[in-house]
Amino acid sequence: MDNIAGKKSSLTWVLHLSVLALVLLWIFPTVGLLVSSFRTTDQIRSSGWWAALFPAVQNETLRSADPDESRVLRDDGLYMVSGNLYVVDGAVDTPEDVVAEISVWGTSSRNIDAYVPGDTADLGDGETMTVEANGDYVWIGNDAQISGRGQRVFVTAESPPEFTLQNYRNVLFDPDNREGMTRAFFNTLTVTIPATIIPILIAAFAAYALAWMEFPGRALLIAAIVALLVVPLQLALIPLLSLHNSIGIGKGYLGVWLAHTGFGLPLAIYLLRNYMVALPRDIIECAKVDGATDFQIFTKIILPLSFPALASFAIFQFLWTWNDLLVAMVFLIDSSGETTVMTRQIVELLGTRGGDWEILATSAFVSIAVPLVVFFTMQRYLVRGLLAGSVK
Repeated sequence: MDNIAGKKSSLTWVLHLSVLALVLLWIFPTVGLLVSSFRTTDQIRSSGWWAALFPAVQNETLRSADPDESRVLRDDGLYMVSGNLYVVDGAVDTPEDVVAEISVWGTSSRNIDAYVPGDTADLGDGETMTVEANGDYVWIGNDAQISGRGQRVFVTAESPPEFTLQNYRNVLFDPDNREGMTRAFFNTLTVTIPATIIPILIAAFAAYALAWMEFPGRALLIAAIVALLVVPLQLALIPLLSLHNSIGIGKGYLGVWLAHTGFGLPLAIYLLRNYMVALPRDIIECAKVDGATDFQIFTKIILPLSFPALASFAIFQFLWTWNDLLVAMVFLIDSSGETTVMTRQIVELLGTRGGDWEILATSAFVSIAVPLVVFFTMQRYLVRGLLAGSVK
């Protein structure tokens, strides 16, 4: 009875839950990357991205101003230094800009919660220090005590949620920032767009010939294309680079375009040929009866009808070339760094700025933003193109 038409199988819910779980597994890291790219360094280090909308509690080490530059002699013969810990530390410009609220503080790393805001700490021999919730402090002592460097203060403060665009300014628009991704972004576009268009153009002509034109050896060509689908591209990297060097191409954009074209053609031809061969034969025959040439049939009938398959392969090829590192390292990137792509730039950031998570998160999200736009723009054609030729 479970297989009666119109009744859903009990496995349907299992399938739906599995799909939902896979979707969430992909969404959570992406959302985390997006949220982290708008957070400050201190917030990233103090809490996870899921707590970005809630106040963050941070332990910080601040320091008062240097006494030799800012101390004031009081009427009682003692010296006083006053100000705001956050202003001295450079976190804000004025005391009015302070958003953190200190809950406890201390003058020793072994007892960072010895006092609450407003308490006066006895530092010995008449030396005292008072800290308020907003970071205002008053440090009092004699001439020998109020000298040298400023007094260290360990504070535990609660900061409200804070989001900033400064990470994106640093990554994309700061000309003096060595982690800037602008050049790598345009280098990646220069590689990806031609490496997506060229194989589509070649594969469309080849797929039409294999689908609708009769010539000797067609079956062998189709078998060879299917066989090339399982050949690892790593086997061809060094021989192909040697060929490029021998004919004068060397490392450059032309070489990486040709490499991506060669590696993408087998799937492109296979996918487009399966789609074109499933198109109604009557349309082709009627066009031939009307005197249309093969080129006219291809450009005016086959290509418009094959747009879902073309878009489907374009998505795959764009994603592969955009996220590629291996082919770019072999055929493009040189020691000068002028042709560095985004994947290589992020790898370098991991080595040089591994602790700056806000820079890494922003750079990573910039690298996936374009593929996400391309995928969601053309995803409606993806299933139609992949199912080409599967049913009649």
